[in-house]
Amino acid sequence: MQVREILRVKGGALYTVTPQQALAVAIDSMADLDVGSLVVMDGGKMVGMLTFREVLMALRQHGSSPDGLTVGDVMVKDPVTVYPAMEVNELRGLMIEKRSRYLPVVDGGTLMGVISFLDVAKAVLEEQSFENKMLKSYIKNWPEGTPAA
Repeated sequence: MQVREILRVKGGALYTVTPQQALAVAIDSMADLDVGSLVVMDGGKMVGMLTFREVLMALRQHGSSPDGLTVGDVMVKDPVTVYPAMEVNELRGLMIEKRSRYLPVVDGGTLMGVISFLDVAKAVLEEQSFENKMLKSYIKNWPEGTPAA
């Protein structure tokens, strides 16, 4: 399975903010949209990612208040990106190695979407469930008296 297949099922909805936006407004957006990340765009280009991890660290460092902070103050600059043809096993390894729950998918400089660890888990579970059903069907329909390989 490739990243493009996960994106196709998930859809390409992108939620964005700008680096100049107040962190408090971004936090409200994340809560309203029920998402754990926002893509930070400036001049039509991705310049970073804001995830709940950066929000929590910023709140911890600034006395639990986002007042006076912008998205650009706390975002991950130049985040690790993945490409649509990347295999899911490679993606999972990268997510674990980089400790990233959200990775932007870029194809030739074009931002295609964001893959979350939850998206990957759901896709793998669905793939395994399908394979399991196919195997059970194959075994159930095996001709009697024929030895199984």
